[in-house]
Amino acid sequence: MPHIELGNDAPGIVGLMLYRPDTAKVLNELAEILLRGENTLTRGERELIASYVSDLNRCRFCHGSHAAFAAAQLPGGAETVAQACADLDTADISAKMKALLRVAGAVQRIGTDVTAALVEAARENGATDREIHDTVLIAAAFCMYNRYVDGLGTYAPEDPKAYEEMAGLIVERGYGASVAARQEASAG
Repeated sequence: MPHIELGNDAPGIVGLMLYRPDTAKVLNELAEILLRGENTLTRGERELIASYVSDLNRCRFCHGSHAAFAAAQLPGGAETVAQACADLDTADISAKMKALLRVAGAVQRIGTDVTAALVEAARENGATDREIHDTVLIAAAFCMYNRYVDGLGTYAPEDPKAYEEMAGLIVERGYGASVAARQEASAG
């Protein structure tokens, strides 16, 4: 049960976005740019960063949803996401992604934990300055999204199928699609 009355029963950030469509617009625009916009990191890799940070923050809704979004777009699917979140050293992901996820993990703890050595390790493994920038921004944004979702006590489905259903919509139509679908359903 959310800490405030949202006037809807949508899970996680979707319920919050239905409650405040004006803030939903800018939050969805940010997610769209960071996770689906033009980039040398794939959409799946960027979703993996979001999922990884959300897992570190113990945000069940955001981790579940972004793990499903990443799985739908990464070779190895859910197994790759689970490996990365469980143990970066043994995960079946590129050395560049391991280095970027270490940067993201440092951001999750506190921004000043991002050291020159972490950045240099990312560069040595092929990351560009833009990829390092975007990793830091995705990690920082997801700390905000996670705290928004959990700070208001939103509902997080237990069933992974709920997240997989959202994944199809997000992958196909983008951020804002799940909110739009809920709005259409309630209007119809």
